[in-house]
Amino acid sequence: MTIQATHRAIDAVWRIESAKVIAHVARIVRDVGLAEELAQDALVAALEHWPAAGVPDNPGAWLMTTAKNRALDRLRQEALHARKREELGHDLDAIEAHVVPDFVDALDAARADDIGDDLLRLIFTACHPVLSTDARVALTLRLLGGLTTDEIARAFLVPEPTIAQRIVRAKRTLSAARVPFEVPQADARAVRLASVLQVIYLIFNEGYSATAGDDWMRPALCEEALRLGRVLSGLVSDESEVHGLVALMEIQASRTHARTDAEGRPVLLLDQDRSRWDSLLIRRGLAALDRAHALGGASGPYALQAALAACHARARRAEDTDWAQIVALYDALSQVAPSPVVELNRAVAVGMAFGPAAGLEIVDALASDSALANYHWLPSVRGDLLAKLGRVDEARAELERAAAMTRNTRERELLLARARGLGH
Repeated sequence: MTIQATHRAIDAVWRIESAKVIAHVARIVRDVGLAEELAQDALVAALEHWPAAGVPDNPGAWLMTTAKNRALDRLRQEALHARKREELGHDLDAIEAHVVPDFVDALDAARADDIGDDLLRLIFTACHPVLSTDARVALTLRLLGGLTTDEIARAFLVPEPTIAQRIVRAKRTLSAARVPFEVPQADARAVRLASVLQVIYLIFNEGYSATAGDDWMRPALCEEALRLGRVLSGLVSDESEVHGLVALMEIQASRTHARTDAEGRPVLLLDQDRSRWDSLLIRRGLAALDRAHALGGASGPYALQAALAACHARARRAEDTDWAQIVALYDALSQVAPSPVVELNRAVAVGMAFGPAAGLEIVDALASDSALANYHWLPSVRGDLLAKLGRVDEARAELERAAAMTRNTRERELLLARARGLGH
């Protein structure tokens, strides 16, 4: 194997295994920042040894063992004091006396657990509410996604130093706040889980509809969010909203190939070639939605949004869409998760089900909502409804206003094209 091929293999292994390694080491050292540093040391060791020695048969286990050895070395240097002795529940004097060979096994036995629990601890730690939303997103992609700082920066069109500082500050905040490396207990679990789901969906949404830049979508972010969601659904299989979120992402991701044309221009939902939708992802999404319902979570916010996506997925043609059902689902969503954005989406559905005038009435009522003051979808939706009512000049002005507000180049081009298409 060439050096280049070995490095590609190492990159692939790291992307797959890094979260497990960091999570397991974090359980030993009780510090997420230190755990990542030790895991990175193991990666450096792989880069030094594998090109000459070859990729081991079980590269993930090699990284895990190397990182754990690094952790033990660090503990040997730092841990001859009471706090570490109590945390580890182990005689660190024996380590200092170099009784090391069986220590990893002994430590694992003392803290018998599986890697799934370690991953779950890492997910909850990276998404801890003590961190800002931006910090949670960056730290999650770094620790659980295995993305480099540069990859995260490019994905969100943010300077690399900004992302680097965001991650550093997040680790310092977790350390300063003495955030425990644990799965929260029942009384705090619901709030903490909501934070985790929010982070995963924010990552997915940025990939699905990029807020800025030249690309309409960033599929790599969608794929990463979906992977994290699937992992989480396996770790907390009794949480209906986790399955609801996975269902929503699976179904939305099924449209990826139909959402742009050959030149990368956006294709709106009702104009998409539905034969290009991924039927496997749709089936997976519907199955996840069934699991959410079976757990009694049909009225959860993510399950309701997944049910909305399922209405579109089940319609073979755009004209077959059950808009009355979609309105009913938005009515339910507005009860459990009210927001101006939900109401705007409901206006679209009302306009399709009961006519553009009914939809426009809702949109006009939202016009004074400060939360939507810079939200380009408001004039976009209003322009579409006005066009259907034959109020062409007003519609064109609204679409042009929406184009001026969006930071996404492709979306701006689409809105201006729609405005031009209205004629004079």
